[in-house]
Amino acid sequence: MQEFDIYQGFARVYDMFMDNVPYEAWRDYLVKELKRAGITEGLVLDLGCGTGKMTRLLADCGYDMIGVDASEEMLMLAREADCDGSGRDILYLLQDMREFELYGTVRAVISVCDSMNYLMQEEDLRTVFSLVSNYLDPGGIFIFDLNTIYKYEHLLAERTICENREEGSFIWENYYDEEERVNEYDLTLFVREESSLDGELYRRYEETHFQRAYDPKAIKRLLKEAGLLFVGAYDADDGGEIREDSTRIYIIAKECQKGEK
Repeated sequence: MQEFDIYQGFARVYDMFMDNVPYEAWRDYLVKELKRAGITEGLVLDLGCGTGKMTRLLADCGYDMIGVDASEEMLMLAREADCDGSGRDILYLLQDMREFELYGTVRAVISVCDSMNYLMQEEDLRTVFSLVSNYLDPGGIFIFDLNTIYKYEHLLAERTICENREEGSFIWENYYDEEERVNEYDLTLFVREESSLDGELYRRYEETHFQRAYDPKAIKRLLKEAGLLFVGAYDADDGGEIREDSTRIYIIAKECQKGEK
C-alpha cells in the first residue's frame, strides 16, 4: 500500500506549477452541482485538499469548509493562505483519507485534482467511499474527479516533461504500465531557497508518485458496495457524456441509506 508521504518538496511550488489549472471553472461546476442538489450552504468536506485552493474558493461561495489532506507541508501552505484577512474559518485536518474522522456529518464531499487516482487498490477506494457514505447527511452528494485510462495511455505514457521558472524548475519522467494500469512519475525539483542572500541557491528534491487508472464501471460497483447511489459520470471539460478521448471525468454519487431508514 502506498503511503501518502509525497509532496515534500513539491508542496512549496505546487500552486506555481499548477497555475494553468482552471480552478474557477471547476468551482463553478461544483457549485452548480451542489445547488442542483439543493445544497446552497452548510458543511462541505474537501478530500485531498492540498494547498486549499478549491477549499478557499468554495468557502468564498458561502460554504463552511473542512479540508483533509495527508501532507503536513500542503496543509501548512493552506493555513498560511488563509491569513489574508478574508475572514475564512476553514478547518484543516491532517488525515489519511482512508482513515479520516469528522465530528459529525456534512452536506457534501468533493475531491478534485485526481486525488482518488492516488488510491492504488480497489479496497482503498471502497474504504474511502464507505467513510464518505458514513459522514454524508441523508441525501448528501459526493463529487470527485479522475484521470482517465486514455490520459495515462495517450497523453502521459512514456514522456518526460520539463518546466523552468525563476522560482524553481522540475523534470517529470512518466511511465505507464498498461497491464497494471499504474502510472508512475518521478519528479526532480529545484526550488529556490528564500533564505539565499543572492537568490541563486536552489535546493534539489526528488519524489516518486504513483496513480492508478480506474474504469468507470469499477467505480460504479465500488460506490454501490459502499452504500452510495451512483448518479452519473461526465466529461470534465464540457460536462457531457464520457468520450473515448476524455482525459478527466467527474463522478457524482449520492448518499441514500440514511434517507431510506
